[in-house]
Amino acid sequence: MSAYLKSLGGGIADTAIAGVALLITGGVSLLGIITAEAYHPNYATTQEISDLGSTAPPNPVSYEPTATIFNGTMLTSGALVLVAAYFLYRVGRPRVLWLPLGIFGFGVFGVGVFPGDMAPWHGLFALLTFTSGGIAAVLAARATPNPFSSVSVLLGGFSLASLVYALAIGTSGPLAGLEFGGIERWVVYPLLVWVTGLGGFLLGEDSVTSSPP
Repeated sequence: MSAYLKSLGGGIADTAIAGVALLITGGVSLLGIITAEAYHPNYATTQEISDLGSTAPPNPVSYEPTATIFNGTMLTSGALVLVAAYFLYRVGRPRVLWLPLGIFGFGVFGVGVFPGDMAPWHGLFALLTFTSGGIAAVLAARATPNPFSSVSVLLGGFSLASLVYALAIGTSGPLAGLEFGGIERWVVYPLLVWVTGLGGFLLGEDSVTSSPP
């Protein structure tokens, strides 16, 4: 498996492969969600993001090609994050970086495997994704230098704070107008920014370390 993945990279360093995978993850996730929203006949951004795959029981509703686009996006994104985590592990990066990242990728992949109509598994994987993603961003600060470490803490902390708000207060309070779908995007989109930023950071770092003196 390792040799196959490296052959696809054409001999590119492990760190660079991880960076490319994370950069692609950010683009695939954002464009996939936007495309699924565009194809959905009755969707509003105040709805849960996972409604693009299927609404929750007892009367689940899904539309095509929206569901296939969204679920495929989650599967692809989760797999790419897992690839990145694996190569960071291979290159000897600190566990505090690759392990939470791998758990995050596993959660995203699970969201694609279990759409919104598959309770309770979808909810469990969604919660795993939100929680592990924020924690991964915060912990990445221990394995990266400033200023990126500060950005990681900011994005991860904001995502986790939004998640706590959503779970504790829900659609009441000062953010009531966003409804649950809007608040959920405050949880998810900072993580997409962080994943993309981490990919760029790793690519830039690799280019510096591999350049001739």
